[in-house]
Amino acid sequence: MGSGALIELFKDQLTFYWDNHLRPRLDGLTDDEYAWEPVPDAWTVRRGDDGRHRADGPWPEPGTPPPFTTIAWRIAHVAVNFHTRVSTFFASNEDGADMSDPRHVPDLPADATGALAFLDDVYGRWHTAIAALDADELARPLGPRGAYFAAEPMAALIVHVNRETMHHGGEIGVLRDLYRAGWCRPGVTG
Repeated sequence: MGSGALIELFKDQLTFYWDNHLRPRLDGLTDDEYAWEPVPDAWTVRRGDDGRHRADGPWPEPGTPPPFTTIAWRIAHVAVNFHTRVSTFFASNEDGADMSDPRHVPDLPADATGALAFLDDVYGRWHTAIAALDADELARPLGPRGAYFAAEPMAALIVHVNRETMHHGGEIGVLRDLYRAGWCRPGVTG
């Protein structure tokens, strides 16, 4: 398989998942559902002391098992994965900040409508950027901007982002099913 076919495979995998699974499952997401914390101490998106909204927790996640995360946290995680990669590799990154640099993380939306708009925007920018890569760009190691992926080629990062999107997207779907069924909500029985 040639590298042109390989990038088409990566792009098509994400496009198919986005168009047929993840994005349709997000239609109708309400603010209550977005912010729903079905268990105590769940990680979510919160306003910090600086007034900016951030996803809870350090990375990598502490302990085993990692903390439970809300729909808000999972959407933010997927969106920030897209955003930080675009910001690092495809936008003006004049100081060469690596993809784990917190300066790449924007103020996150506090509500479902804003979160979905942000997710749609960063998915579109990521998708457009990877679709424009040529064979040499796919094979070239990421270098210092790649942080813990420095020795890996862009192709490996694309596969990683696809996996993260599908993994957390599936979890979001399950949480939406549980919310709709009334699981763990006071006064609602399933």
